[in-house]
Amino acid sequence: MVVIFLRSLVYNVLFYLLLVFWILIGLPTFLMPRRGILTIAKCWARSSIWLMRAVCGTRIEYRGLEKIPAGPLIVASKHQSMWETFALLQFFEQPLYILKRELLWIPFFGWYLRKAGMIGVDRTAGGRQLIDMARRAREAVRQGRQLIIFPEGTRTAVDAPPHYKNGVGLIYAGSDAPCIPVALNSGLFWPRRTFLRYPGTLVVEFLDPLPPGLPRDELNTRVSTAIEQASQRLIAAARAEQAQLFGRVPGPSAAKT
Repeated sequence: MVVIFLRSLVYNVLFYLLLVFWILIGLPTFLMPRRGILTIAKCWARSSIWLMRAVCGTRIEYRGLEKIPAGPLIVASKHQSMWETFALLQFFEQPLYILKRELLWIPFFGWYLRKAGMIGVDRTAGGRQLIDMARRAREAVRQGRQLIIFPEGTRTAVDAPPHYKNGVGLIYAGSDAPCIPVALNSGLFWPRRTFLRYPGTLVVEFLDPLPPGLPRDELNTRVSTAIEQASQRLIAAARAEQAQLFGRVPGPSAAKT
């Protein structure tokens, strides 16, 4: 555990230094079309993922990339970690996120989010705000963007009961776009509320896309079922690997903190 602690400490320092580096490199993109800042964001994601493997020994495996449809798309992903908030954007030409409005106020980082056309939402607002958010997201998807959304609304610990919300179905209805569910086991390697990063194989699996036009309730049910079944399979495999590496599984207790 001492080695994991030291590697995690080094990674976190380098991670934020790398973020500052890409923020500075991205300054000229304020004078460019949106594609410029999205390119910088993808470079940041790839370099951060490479750094995690080099420092922490966390290998990344992507499955089902061939299933990702081209063009307008809704990407509904399991959310266990901060990791997927930046790692998934590298696979899409025009990625789009719905995020806390407060993030848009952060100097430079928030300005880049605005430049990239991300959608800020006030989580304390009522139903009218939710309806307006869904409308803006649908319009952006119809214009060719790929919306990456986390149906549970927030990060959940690996063993926490799933709690899926209706946002995906609300945006999907009328978007005329397919929806691809995404399963993962990132919470075992980048647990929430701790700076520890664990070695092993972090797997992201893109599942079978769902066609446009399904009833909203059916879409929500199929998305949650597909994500949960696949994620539990990936988590079980990762825990078996960690047990071989350490003689026990170090991740679950950290993931529940």
